[in-house]
Amino acid sequence: MSNIINNKVECFMFFLFALSYALSDKFVDGRRIGTITNKVLVKPKGTIRTIEGEDGDIIDCVDIYQQPAFDHPLLKNHTIEMKPSSIPSGPKVNSFPAERFQNWHKNGECPEGTIPIRRTQEDEYPRATHLTPPRTHLNHSLYEDNNHEHAIVTFGGGEFYGAHASLNVWNPVVYNGDFSIAQIWVISGPTELLNTVEAGWRVSSPGQQTRFFTFWTSDGYKRTGCYDLGCPGFVQVNHRFAVGSPIQPVSSYNEKQFEIGITIYKNNGNWWLQVQDQVLGYWPGSIFTSLASSATRINWGGEVYNSEPGGHHTSTQMGSGHFANEGYGKASYFKNIQYIDIGGKFRDAEGEELVPYATRPFCYDVEVENNKSGGFGTHFYFGGPGYSELCAT
Repeated sequence: MSNIINNKVECFMFFLFALSYALSDKFVDGRRIGTITNKVLVKPKGTIRTIEGEDGDIIDCVDIYQQPAFDHPLLKNHTIEMKPSSIPSGPKVNSFPAERFQNWHKNGECPEGTIPIRRTQEDEYPRATHLTPPRTHLNHSLYEDNNHEHAIVTFGGGEFYGAHASLNVWNPVVYNGDFSIAQIWVISGPTELLNTVEAGWRVSSPGQQTRFFTFWTSDGYKRTGCYDLGCPGFVQVNHRFAVGSPIQPVSSYNEKQFEIGITIYKNNGNWWLQVQDQVLGYWPGSIFTSLASSATRINWGGEVYNSEPGGHHTSTQMGSGHFANEGYGKASYFKNIQYIDIGGKFRDAEGEELVPYATRPFCYDVEVENNKSGGFGTHFYFGGPGYSELCAT
């Protein structure tokens, strides 16, 4: 009998120990703290080689035919295109060593026939980027409960087959799990079924590194789409460029400015992405509805997620963290803003055709410049510091 009692006591003590551990500060909602921010996803299928970069990124060289894109139900029988049949003639961009984006090259490269995929943490990606609706639909009440804030320019009213801009790269300060983004949106469809392909740079908290990113959705950011190669969709063909890698160096206030040129264009029914002179890959037209034909709107600019810490506006910066009126070397900018027409030609988006919009101009603002001299073409400045006396809520 004593042995039975002792066994029951031991079982009860073990239960209390397990319960106290589960309810301790090492767990939140049943998930262990630490495993959330430190857990690295397993290596993807088809990995042939793994490279660890000096910045801690882990790059897996994956068989190009086993990349995540082909898990998409609409791409099961997709024939991969290794390059576009033609590249629109447009603004010249300086070629750059891939190492500006790809420091992991110092420790090795992925062989041809593979693509580099950066392993990501489960909580790394910022909240989905919600796009502002057309300006004719804007009203104050629409944004009362919207934590996504924008300082952008919009170009619409036609059929578009691509977009281009060069933008300077910064490392804004980001707090409280927020993000800060500068990007191009190529858009089509009604709000509830919005189709977009997007590319630019982002800084997220935690992490604080400036990284190149891509994004897409075919249903207004509800169930489809993702960042980078985080889900089936984007087909990568470049074996030297790991999407999601840090961009280095970045611009400094009143000092040297560093830019990247981004071009998105339609070719053979697919939306191709080019960064500087590097063709990265494409979003197949078959995963979209309205974008399967053309875009009807293009946005360029910045976005911040405002988590409203303590009930006030976030101090997360947009762009350089300075307002547009400070100008070159101090504010963030997009220059040589262009679109591709139905004939496949680049056209300048004239300044008077761009519609500026800022969710809260006292927090982040945007100013379109009418002077096209100095090699800037059509351009605008944007950004801001976030929380201040004028940007309190």
